[in-house]
Amino acid sequence: MKAAVLNNIKEPLEVVDLDKPEVSGNEILIKQELTGICFRDILTRDGFFPRVKTPIVPGHEISGVIVETGPDVKDFKNGDRVASLIYDPCGKCEFCLSGNENLCLNKRTYGELLNGGYAQYIKVTERSVVKVPENVTHEGAAISACVTGMVYHALHEVGGLKSGMRVLITGAGGGVGAHAIQIAKAIGAEVIAETSSAWKEEQIRNLGADHIVHSGGRFDKEIKEILGDGVHVALENVGIHTFDSSLRSLRTGGRMVVIGNVTPEPVNLPLGLIILKGNSISGSISSTRKDMQKALELTSQGKIKPIIGKKVPLERINEAYSDMLERKVFGRVYLDLSQ
Repeated sequence: MKAAVLNNIKEPLEVVDLDKPEVSGNEILIKQELTGICFRDILTRDGFFPRVKTPIVPGHEISGVIVETGPDVKDFKNGDRVASLIYDPCGKCEFCLSGNENLCLNKRTYGELLNGGYAQYIKVTERSVVKVPENVTHEGAAISACVTGMVYHALHEVGGLKSGMRVLITGAGGGVGAHAIQIAKAIGAEVIAETSSAWKEEQIRNLGADHIVHSGGRFDKEIKEILGDGVHVALENVGIHTFDSSLRSLRTGGRMVVIGNVTPEPVNLPLGLIILKGNSISGSISSTRKDMQKALELTSQGKIKPIIGKKVPLERINEAYSDMLERKVFGRVYLDLSQ
C-alpha cells in the first residue's frame, strides 16, 4: 500500500510502499478513500510533540470501510463504514469509563505513537470507531473526530454554548474555523468570525457568520462596537496572535475555550481582568465517540457541510503543508488515497 512517512523530525515526508497492516484481537483494518490534513500534523513534523516516534505514518483523520476484523471484534463487521477517534483509548481508566475518553491518560494518538491516516489502509481498535450514516460523504466522515466532533465538544460540552448566545471564532477561514461557524449556527448562536485573510470574507459570510472582525489589532474593541457588549464564548483556535483580544472580547462571566495553538510562544494572562470580569479559560482536547456521533448526525442532517479547500494525492503532501502554512486554502485539505 502507498503511505507517506515522516522519517525524521523537520524533514519532508516521503511516499513509500508499505505492507498492509495485519489485525488481531480487537483490531480493525480500514480501507480509506480520503484523509484530512490537520495543522497539528505540520506541528508534529516540526517537532512540537516530543513523544512522536519516527519513522511514523502521520495523520489522524481516519474513516473508510472495514475490510478485516480481528477475532475479538464484536460490534463491527466487514463492509461497515466507520470513522475513528484520533487516538486509541485504553477503555479502562476513570475517564474512559465515564465517557470522557478524550482525557484518557493512557491513550495513544494515531500519527504520533501509532501509524496514522496517511495511508490507503490503517489498523485501529474497536474502541476508537463509530459507524457512519449512509448519507454522510467521505469528506464529512474523515473530519468527524478531529474537526467537527472536536469543535462540537469544545463549544457545547466545554463552552456551554446555547441558542441565543454570542460566540467569537478566531481563525474562522481555516479548516477548523470554517466548520466551527456551521456548528455554532446549528446550535443557534450569533457568530462573530475573526480572520486575517480579507479574501476569505465572502466565504465566511456564506457559511453563516453574522459579523466579521479582523486580526492585526484590537478586534475586541471592534466587537464591542458591533455588539455593545462582549461574547458569551470565545473559541480560540490560533494562539498568541489572537489570544489577548479574544479574552478581552468576553462579556462578564464569559468563557474562553482554547483548542488551537499554531506557534509555541506563551501568552500573557491579564489576571486582574479575568478576576474582575469573572471570566474562565478552559482547554478542550479532541472529541469522544459521543461527540463524533453528534457531529455525524448534524452532517447527516445537512447542518454541517464539509468545506473542501483542496484535494491532493499522497505524492503532493509536502506541497499541501506549504499551502496551509501560507494560508492559501479556505477550508480543509484532504489527501486522496483512492489511487
